[in-house]
Amino acid sequence: MSGISRSMRQGMLFLVVSCILVNSAIAFYLPGVAPTDYDLGDTMKVKVEALTSVKTQLPYEYYVLPFCHKGVNLKVQDALNLGEVLRGSRIYETPYNFKMGSDQTCKILCRSVYDAQEQKAFALMIEEDYRVNLLLDNLPVAMALFSENEDKTTTKMYEVGYPIGHVQEDDGKGGKLKTPQIYLFNHLRFTVLYNDYHGSSKRRVVGFEVEPLSIKHTYDNLVDWDECFNQVSEHRCKLNTCTSTQPVTVNNEPLAINTESKKPLEVIWTYDVIFKPSPIRWSTRWDTYLNAADDAQVHWFSILNSFMIVLFLSGIVAMIMINTIKRDFQRYERNDLLEDGQEETGWKLVHGDVFRAPVLAGWLSVLVGTGVQLAVSTVFLVVFACLGFLSPANRGALMQAMLFIFVFMGMFGGYTAARFFRMFKGNRWRSNALWTAMLFPGISFCIFFILNLAIWGQKSSGAVPFGTLFALLLMWLGISVPLVLIGAFFGYRKQPIENPVRTNQIPRQVPEQPFYVSTWCTIIVGGILPFGAVFVEVFYVLSSIWLHQFYYLFGFLLLVSL
Repeated sequence: MSGISRSMRQGMLFLVVSCILVNSAIAFYLPGVAPTDYDLGDTMKVKVEALTSVKTQLPYEYYVLPFCHKGVNLKVQDALNLGEVLRGSRIYETPYNFKMGSDQTCKILCRSVYDAQEQKAFALMIEEDYRVNLLLDNLPVAMALFSENEDKTTTKMYEVGYPIGHVQEDDGKGGKLKTPQIYLFNHLRFTVLYNDYHGSSKRRVVGFEVEPLSIKHTYDNLVDWDECFNQVSEHRCKLNTCTSTQPVTVNNEPLAINTESKKPLEVIWTYDVIFKPSPIRWSTRWDTYLNAADDAQVHWFSILNSFMIVLFLSGIVAMIMINTIKRDFQRYERNDLLEDGQEETGWKLVHGDVFRAPVLAGWLSVLVGTGVQLAVSTVFLVVFACLGFLSPANRGALMQAMLFIFVFMGMFGGYTAARFFRMFKGNRWRSNALWTAMLFPGISFCIFFILNLAIWGQKSSGAVPFGTLFALLLMWLGISVPLVLIGAFFGYRKQPIENPVRTNQIPRQVPEQPFYVSTWCTIIVGGILPFGAVFVEVFYVLSSIWLHQFYYLFGFLLLVSL
């Protein structure tokens, strides 16, 4: 009884201590993704990231086109992390003025008159499907799309950004226009979704939507456009096409750009702001952006496909090994055992040559060390992403983490390369370690530098500044290379890996082999099978990169990799 009472007292003490620790725990947010509470009437800053296109893959700064920039200091940019710079992000302020909870219709942003050259610049960007990426409370603006499910319910999805304009090629009657019409979206209807779970006066932004419209504004009175900056269309700033009580509709005449005309084009930029309450929690506000497509079944198919391929290959290898070894044992157990001097058969023919050092043993150890470094980096990156440390709200975090993890995993690469190099009886371990540290990063950096020069020639914001290139060089030569050398030092000091069998001094002559076991055939077959296990996830990763989408299915990626 005393033992039971002592156990009960210890259990009660553990529960009390646990409750005290839970009650005293302080929740925290990851850096860069903490919520912002807005009071009614608070000013909300709208920023712009870049102009992006899935056609050209070349991002440009927003103000490379003559958009309204009154009150904006174009020489000042937001501080960016390394990942954002490498992605080509350039974040500026915009003249859009929002007040939390204040709905406003037909606000005049500015009036601009564009010459023929500026009109052609707009038209070219519209034809190449460039999109504007505005930011509000770290949320990208998106166009809301609705799809109908099989059960007659609708699902809301987002298309990030909005197009600068629209190219109309049909005449609306089933025919095609001889000359496509180019329309400029000069009116934006913003919808800001918020929740007030933390009090009626404290609101958090959970959605940022936009509906772009093209409208040819007209006015009768002489308007002082400087005075009407960010003012509602009424009184002395009144427009005929929209007012504070008469919103813009799709029936208004659109604003067309005629690239063949040399006449100046007058454009009046306007926008609406609508605030709507939403049941979406702040912690789940990114779900609509990430669920851009219902492709979970595809990823489950990818996992099943990978599992079946691995199971199939493992079964084939196991059957071959079992049959071979079983046949050999049966032969050895017979009464007519092998006599002395009889020729060996089966796998014993090559047992003395399997572990012979290859011709290019140093290069093999370099490639193996680099592969281990990449593999360990990938594992750490996927694990951190699955734990939520690489949220899409923290822009550029994924690429930045990728670089830093690879740099600091150099010790694993150097250690592995040195171990293999010593197993192959190499003695110049320093040069081997330097090749391990230089080969893959050096080739990648040279390719990146050449591509960066080409992008810089196109005056794209995707061109990495030379200061950032210098920082990458410092990371490589100042951190990665020393870590690889340190790993190689400890790896070479370890005892060499002992082979399970003795290697013959004289290599066995290999007879001429059929074509299907040649080097190139084995390389192709050996590469196709692993690729077949991961090609679905590789497709989604590359699509996310080239289509400027958010990749978040790291759980599926981890399962497929395993």
